[in-house]
Amino acid sequence: MKGDDAIRGPGRLSRSRFTDVRHVKETGSTNTDVMELARQGEPEGVVLVADHQTAGRGRAGRTWTAPPGASLLCTILLRPPAPVAPLTTFALAVAASEAVEQLAGFAPALKWPNDLVVEDLDDEGAVRTRKLAGILAEAEWSPGSRVAAGYRPPAPHERATVAAGIGLNVAWPDEVPDDLADVVVAINHVSDARPTRDEVLDALLERLDVHYGHLVGGGVEQVLDDWRVRSATLGRRVRIDLGADDLIGTAVDVTADGHLVVEPLEGGRRTIAVGDVVHLRPA
Repeated sequence: MKGDDAIRGPGRLSRSRFTDVRHVKETGSTNTDVMELARQGEPEGVVLVADHQTAGRGRAGRTWTAPPGASLLCTILLRPPAPVAPLTTFALAVAASEAVEQLAGFAPALKWPNDLVVEDLDDEGAVRTRKLAGILAEAEWSPGSRVAAGYRPPAPHERATVAAGIGLNVAWPDEVPDDLADVVVAINHVSDARPTRDEVLDALLERLDVHYGHLVGGGVEQVLDDWRVRSATLGRRVRIDLGADDLIGTAVDVTADGHLVVEPLEGGRRTIAVGDVVHLRPA
């Protein structure tokens, strides 16, 4: 972390878990910092917020960049039961969408596996999907979840350490660079509301307290159902980049561990754990 030391302080709302909110002016990656805090023994619920990241990360090693002060950049330290750890991104995505809807009057849709998007028409009348937020959760698994003989699923009593990070575009300049105009969007581009980053953070943490509570309290299906309701991917014709080839079909559901179920053009069903999804126009 760079600049002033992180400042401890309670959030304005009476949340049961996420009251230890710490701010820094600049850092490389809030995910990296929070994972280090976890290794030092910090408890679940620490939230680290940065005005600017110099080495923000997205999925598959991509970078995440935003103008300084334009986006909410934060990571939350979670210690969920290991079997439900993969669904922390689902709980965070639903919470973020609800927070934006509450403050700005529109509901971002959820694109599998980890984006909040806004879908509208471009100047030529074609549907475009622009990214409002990206989520990256990085985990360290409980001792014993991997043994000499190979992988075994973690037991229900074991816990994972998760750094659940989100970058959410709040107030970008009105003129977005040409190479990003059809790719990213911010709250101020869609709504006349002008919530501050602190207001978005408070609303997000308030909603995350609810959905994460469902996740760790046995309400996994509730979290999945809330995600399904807001999904931009389910029911859509999609192309999934699997590296060696592409899979084209209709996204029909998500599994209990958050994998995407697709019905390919040739029939049958496939379950996808990891892949980049492109929403296609109806055939």
